[in-house]
Amino acid sequence: MRVVTANVNGIRAAVRRGGLAWLAGQDADALALQEVRASSEQLRAALTGTDFESWHVIHAPSGDAGRAGVAVLSPHPVLDSLVGLPGFEETGRWVEATVQVAGSPVTVVSAYVHTGEAGTPKQDEKFAFLEAMGERMASLIARDAVVTGDFNICHTARDLKNWKGNRGKAGFLPEEQKHLSQWFESGWVDVVREQAGDVDGPYTWWSWRGKAFDNDAGWRIDYVLDSPSLAGRVERHLIGRAAAYSERWSDHAAVVVDHR
Repeated sequence: MRVVTANVNGIRAAVRRGGLAWLAGQDADALALQEVRASSEQLRAALTGTDFESWHVIHAPSGDAGRAGVAVLSPHPVLDSLVGLPGFEETGRWVEATVQVAGSPVTVVSAYVHTGEAGTPKQDEKFAFLEAMGERMASLIARDAVVTGDFNICHTARDLKNWKGNRGKAGFLPEEQKHLSQWFESGWVDVVREQAGDVDGPYTWWSWRGKAFDNDAGWRIDYVLDSPSLAGRVERHLIGRAAAYSERWSDHAAVVVDHR
């Protein structure tokens, strides 16, 4: 089973930049998208004429047009789905699809956590969403489940090139990191960190500005978290970092994980 997660930075922009063609080439069993930034009709229109046109799509658009939005796509049957979390039903930040792959059901989540802003109501909303997210994950952990997406949090200094300059800022707050630590302690497995080991990165987001991409001054904020039963089946991972700045189709890199 191959799972791919990607913050597309706008599905229509990703189509123009060649992002959907790249994703189609990954031959995924489940594709999780974040920052779709489209209505369901606009998403379907963007998929028309692509390899994904015939795929099952579970989409959670944002109530604010042109913002957020998450989706799970699969060529396999979708047995069940869930859109939103309590208190965040129409924010376009959480969607689940239970997909039947090789005869077995796997619950795939696409999540888009708020960016936040330390010391403001935006950060309070981010913390509230993380709480809701943790509660839902506790009910999923006994399944074959994978929670993917843009969490907008670097768990440790290994996940952020300029960690010293970002102390006290959203995305690198101890209060945010605590949520990830609690999930890992409960049994969820950070697949990429488990495979990469104690190294810097591998980063998944770089600013469009300056030389951040060329200097690999990035953030690792895009995650694939496996439940214990699924984590034991991981074979390998891939970070879909573009070969050059000119070939980028999003400010994020996709994360690809293969399971036996």
